[in-house]
Amino acid sequence: MGYVFDFNDAVSYMRWLKADCNQHTIELESRLMTGMLHPFCGERLIDIGCGTGASLMPFLGKGILLTGVDSSPYMLDVANKNLGHRVDLHRAFAEDLPFEDNSFDYANLCLTLEFVEDPQKALEEAFRVAKDGVFIGILNKYAFKAFQRRIKGIFKPTIYNHARFFGIGEIKYLIYKLLGDVPVSWKTTCQFPGIFHHFIYRIETLPLVQRSPFGAFAGIMVLPVPRFVAKPLTLKSAAAKAVPSNRRPVSCAEKKIKD
Repeated sequence: MGYVFDFNDAVSYMRWLKADCNQHTIELESRLMTGMLHPFCGERLIDIGCGTGASLMPFLGKGILLTGVDSSPYMLDVANKNLGHRVDLHRAFAEDLPFEDNSFDYANLCLTLEFVEDPQKALEEAFRVAKDGVFIGILNKYAFKAFQRRIKGIFKPTIYNHARFFGIGEIKYLIYKLLGDVPVSWKTTCQFPGIFHHFIYRIETLPLVQRSPFGAFAGIMVLPVPRFVAKPLTLKSAAAKAVPSNRRPVSCAEKKIKD
């Protein structure tokens, strides 16, 4: 079992989400997520590790059938207050989802792998229940912001003391290990955390800048490719009789002339 957020964690996270100084970061991360993961009206999306429902908010009111899963009852209580009947919420672990294969069109793991016990199993479950695509949002371990968080955790207990940071290459390795050579794309954002200016925002959204491997938040989109196993079938009809080698075949035209 990975780290399960307690009541104080849920309260602290909601406080962080509501702080004015964090709205710029939230907007950039949501923009990156929705730009790479864009289900259509009527499609099904599951948010694995939905927490308080922040990563489901951008999909509300678009006709998407939304499901949220989290291991923390305290986070789910907050999510239920924030989302209500608009999202189907379940308590479950990312490594053991209570859904059938291909139950959803898309899956979203946004800041989830950092806190699970077995990241590979969590990805395997996401690929099992989602048939068209999986979005993975991570705190990039090679970003300067991640370095700050780790240093801060040495002197003061934070939620990041329980987190496991990943790089884009590590996630891609797990993806290819599970699915083989499938289409994978990635982008990053929050290249300049803590700097709030409309000019910086425009730079953050440039495609060239989002190809930097050092953004604090990285989004990875996976498109699973279906694989079919071909089985040989036994022929049940009798084989045609072979023509003797010393006998010249007669064409239909020759036969007609003789008749």
